[in-house]
Amino acid sequence: MKLALLADVHSNLEALEACLDHARAAGAGGYAFVGDLVGYAADPEAVLDRIMGLAAEGAVVVRGNHDQAVLDGDTGDMNDAARAAIEWTRARLPERHRAFLESLPLVERRGSALFVHASAASPATWTYVSDPLRAQGSLQAAGDARWVLSGHVHEPVLYYMSPLSRPMPFRPVPGVAVPVPPRRQWLAIVGSSGQPRDGSAAACYALLDPERATLTFHRVPYDWSEAARKITAAGLPERLALRLARGE
Repeated sequence: MKLALLADVHSNLEALEACLDHARAAGAGGYAFVGDLVGYAADPEAVLDRIMGLAAEGAVVVRGNHDQAVLDGDTGDMNDAARAAIEWTRARLPERHRAFLESLPLVERRGSALFVHASAASPATWTYVSDPLRAQGSLQAAGDARWVLSGHVHEPVLYYMSPLSRPMPFRPVPGVAVPVPPRRQWLAIVGSSGQPRDGSAAACYALLDPERATLTFHRVPYDWSEAARKITAAGLPERLALRLARGE
């Protein structure tokens, strides 16, 4: 069964729906959301309703740092725009949404795949896996998991490690299936659906095919102007709207 992997949706309903539509057309039979469902954009309720429905059907969902901040109000290491979005989201989420976020694990294991928002080595400290050394730490902490599937960094990248080498980074080409055989360990940062930061406005997600041992990263155009309009209309910082257009 092909598994669609989405990270850092960040309350961006337009991006979420575009990625889900694309994944269904590509044959996805299951879904996994590796953290940061909320924050930044203006549709936290609608996004959570959509993901809660998929979770009820068996989707994997783990908690991210913005999800945690909505629960506990701790925004100490966030910039002013992110802090404003968290405070805005906290003020409007009903209890059922808060209860869902509270129920989410930091790490989940399904077969040979491990799902975590940041690093498997320290899930609760939200380490950015942004270099081979941190990738190695996450892979080693994942034990015998063959595929470690993460978000947090907002840019798609794939690391691979054999028993005799340190992780090597690989920048995937959108739409091109990458062989990820289980004889090695693989760490995929699937990019951000809701706020990409690699210079492209197109949403990111990835599709894992465990039977064929392939991973395909996708970029999906969506109506980012509508998502940006909603951010501005909600009174959230203008910077958050501008970032969608610039992919930054």
